[in-house]
Amino acid sequence: MDAINRRDFLDLTSAALLAAAAPDMPTVPIIDTHIHLFDPTRPEGVPWPPKDDKVLYKPALPPRFSSIAEPLGVVGAIEVEASPWLKDNQWVLDVAARYPVVVGTIGDLEPGKPDFATHLEHFHKNPLFRGIRYGNIWNRSLSDRLAEPAFVHDLKSVAKAGLVMDSANPDPALIATLVRLTDKVPELRVMIDHLPSLQPPADPAERKKYEADLKRLSERSQVYVKVSEVLRSTDHKATLDHLWDLFGEDRLVYGSDWPNGDHWGTYPQVLDSVRGYFEGKGKQAAEKYFWKNSLEFYR
Repeated sequence: MDAINRRDFLDLTSAALLAAAAPDMPTVPIIDTHIHLFDPTRPEGVPWPPKDDKVLYKPALPPRFSSIAEPLGVVGAIEVEASPWLKDNQWVLDVAARYPVVVGTIGDLEPGKPDFATHLEHFHKNPLFRGIRYGNIWNRSLSDRLAEPAFVHDLKSVAKAGLVMDSANPDPALIATLVRLTDKVPELRVMIDHLPSLQPPADPAERKKYEADLKRLSERSQVYVKVSEVLRSTDHKATLDHLWDLFGEDRLVYGSDWPNGDHWGTYPQVLDSVRGYFEGKGKQAAEKYFWKNSLEFYR
């Protein structure tokens, strides 16, 4: 089933799904824009999670996700890379082909590498491949790489292909770097993942700089925020209010970070940490947050 058919599937099934909804199910269908797929039982193992992670080190595959999330109104999910191994881009696409709940994937390719264009063209032939992730992950430095013309050129190729870049594991330095990135490649759609988990600097001057950088990003229509890892924030409502005031109802999307989010709460708890807030903004805002904004961003 290709990406267009998957979207048709969501359109056709959402009404029936919601008509049969349990009393505690959300009033709008949900696209979870941040799940991870991996299988430590593969002969070659996995680069993540580590074996000593008792919460995560077990297969995380679509049937397990569906059994948890679909009863809560989740009708589709976007997988986000959990491996720097090139071959795992194909592994995820092969898994996704068997399970319609996976409506897209954000892969791992390194801009600036000599073979980047070849790999991008290859994976982009699959309509489920929606972009790449780059940031504070796999010992990489987005800030350093932005000084390389080949790296910037490849990110422009991502944008030209209609694909996106998700960032990873935000901190104030990454937020500042994303300002530079969107200066250099303004046509690239950028998703700031897990922003609620970021702890702002305690130093007043550093805090002012961070807030100014975030404000600049909020003024750029190609920049979206994944409201994920909310349970890691110290004040959920204050965090959500801040993001709402900056990015509004059109550029916030839902992501659970499953199964990594199991470190901080169950899937129902993750969903409940945002459901009441966005449903309280009205049905239009809830629909945008839970699925419409993700279709606009990931296309």
